[in-house]
Amino acid sequence: MADVKLMIAGRPYDVHCADGEEAQLLQLAAVVDEKAREINGGTEVRQLLFAALMLADDVQEARGKVDKAEPQSDSLRAAVALAESREAATRDELRAAVAREQAALKELEAARLAPTAPSPATPANDRALLQIADRIEALATKVEQIP
Repeated sequence: MADVKLMIAGRPYDVHCADGEEAQLLQLAAVVDEKAREINGGTEVRQLLFAALMLADDVQEARGKVDKAEPQSDSLRAAVALAESREAATRDELRAAVAREQAALKELEAARLAPTAPSPATPANDRALLQIADRIEALATKVEQIP
């Protein structure tokens, strides 16, 4: 146990507390002392009574603010969960699109390189392959950027 000497409303108080809680106790006593000093006149008991009432009012007001904030926090949590869900779905769609584009590119390359291909490579086919390759590269870059 630790012993702490507090000054509240100009009067000393000797208080015991658990070891390590001295600083917290001194801070709390400073708050009570500040409230008690706001009360002019009256007895020490009256000063402490009004200080306690003012602190209780502060606590009640703070609790009211917390109660008002909780529903907002719940709706924010729901919005974040929905956004995360949509992000995951979009990531999956992008990966599937990249896979489809890569498969299509492989098919086109295989058809172009096949020895029994009925038509030789034409500039139009080459252009189509380049466009597909560009799309695959763009999709792959997007997928890599997804965390």
